[in-house]
Amino acid sequence: MTDVLELSQRIIDGYRIKRGDDLSFFLTADLEKLEAGAGKIQRHFRKNHVDLCTIINGRSGRCPENCKYCAQSAHNKTGCEEYPFLPKEKILAEAKSNAEAGVNRFAIVTAGRALSGSEFDRAIEAYQEMRATLPLGLCASMGFLSAEQLHRLRMAGVSNYHHNIETSRRNFPNICTTHTYDDKIREIKMAQAEGLQVCSGGIVGMGETWEDRIDMAISLSELHILSIPINALMPIPGSPLGHLHQISSDDLMRTIAIFRYINPEADIRLAAGRKIMKDFGEKAFVSGASATITGDMLTTSGTTIRGDFEILKKLGLTNRE
Repeated sequence: MTDVLELSQRIIDGYRIKRGDDLSFFLTADLEKLEAGAGKIQRHFRKNHVDLCTIINGRSGRCPENCKYCAQSAHNKTGCEEYPFLPKEKILAEAKSNAEAGVNRFAIVTAGRALSGSEFDRAIEAYQEMRATLPLGLCASMGFLSAEQLHRLRMAGVSNYHHNIETSRRNFPNICTTHTYDDKIREIKMAQAEGLQVCSGGIVGMGETWEDRIDMAISLSELHILSIPINALMPIPGSPLGHLHQISSDDLMRTIAIFRYINPEADIRLAAGRKIMKDFGEKAFVSGASATITGDMLTTSGTTIRGDFEILKKLGLTNRE
């Protein structure tokens, strides 16, 4: 059986896990040893740095895509709040507040297949003003944008584009049919071609297998993704996955550790679902996770910025490189 602590050192020394390797040992390895190895890899590549980002739900609800997990899909009866693109002043006020709280990055996230027209123009104006006035890295998550739109975002000051692959290629048709896995890969590569760093991960606990989770981790490695958000499904009443049981804290921790072994140099980013973890994710920050979305999530309550800074201080970690 593979010694996961020995494997962690081999990864530090340059070895990389690749598609086709027998990775079944990840499923039977002692969890504490797996976490220890992931923490060792994390400390080598990410030192004591934890990246904190916040998001604002810039446009909510009425999304035409039929993603089964999503509160904002028009196909799902979730009672999600619906509103058009927010006024620039509200976005800027939220960004300023988050900058003053000390976070590293701020993202405008919008529901829908793509942000377009006058709403996209207003987003560009907001980014231009944030770039000029705030010490924040700027991110965007706006669906399937064109190459021209991605260029406009970069010129406005956006450095990172978020576009999750959500799950494995095999499992994707079970989750969404209004767009494809290949559509997502195409968007990611187009953003990378524009010179944007891509933030891409997915959701676990949607009925997928462990092999699906490992496949997703390897796909992200092959795409050279350096920011990987891991969400745990929060089953939402009225959505097709609303009946599922939540993933366990131990399974979420094992997932985070596996992603660290397969993507050693990336920021493995805690996202939705931290509240199901035994310690609200504290242990994860020394067991593979080197980043988190903080503050409120899109439609589910998240953590507080102050609370996360308290956790980092307790662990001897910092959000400044």
